[in-house]
Amino acid sequence: MQINKYIDHTLLKAIATKEDIVKLCKEAKEYNFYAVCVNGSYVALAKQELENSDVKVAAVIGFPLGAMTTESKVFEAKNCINNGASEIDMVINIGKLLDGDNDYVEKEIRLIKETIGNNVLKVIFENCYLSKEQIRTASQLAVNAGADFIKTSTGFGTGGATFEDVKIMKDVVGEKAQIKAAGGVRNIETAKEYIEIGVTRLGTSSGVSLVTKGISDKNKY
Repeated sequence: MQINKYIDHTLLKAIATKEDIVKLCKEAKEYNFYAVCVNGSYVALAKQELENSDVKVAAVIGFPLGAMTTESKVFEAKNCINNGASEIDMVINIGKLLDGDNDYVEKEIRLIKETIGNNVLKVIFENCYLSKEQIRTASQLAVNAGADFIKTSTGFGTGGATFEDVKIMKDVVGEKAQIKAAGGVRNIETAKEYIEIGVTRLGTSSGVSLVTKGISDKNKY
């Protein structure tokens, strides 16, 4: 299993500096991660740093609360694609989902997918705030709206990915969408278990230690 190709090497902290993003991109190239995941203001820098590599640029929008207007999310998505992102990780409007306003949630996802076209859309639910039934609903809405991935968490909520939640998500989407687990993926054992239950992407700031631990484990035998 090439764990590195599952990893979105992530840095979304408010205190991330230019130097930090350059380091993130250097690590992503060195370990051949699938993508880096950054805030919008760093998309152009990441694209520049990753030139002539296979590493993709993923940008978060509506992050981390998801509570801004659909129009602002659409603008943000378009701006990030124009600056060099090929993947968008959007946060749903969690409050609207909790209100039962499913039409709003589905329409917003659809509009963002239409805006970015063939680029990849990952839809973040923030499962720690949702009931199991609401996770099922969000999964179905995302599929209805044409999302490429559904994603567990921002990493900024009260909890991250759980195996139980991922199994629920997989049960709903089947092969219609891929799943990204994020928040708390900090060791190789956890990463492998997520992959075994159907996750195809891992959002983590611990990518380097995951990969190097995997290599050192291999060398033991």
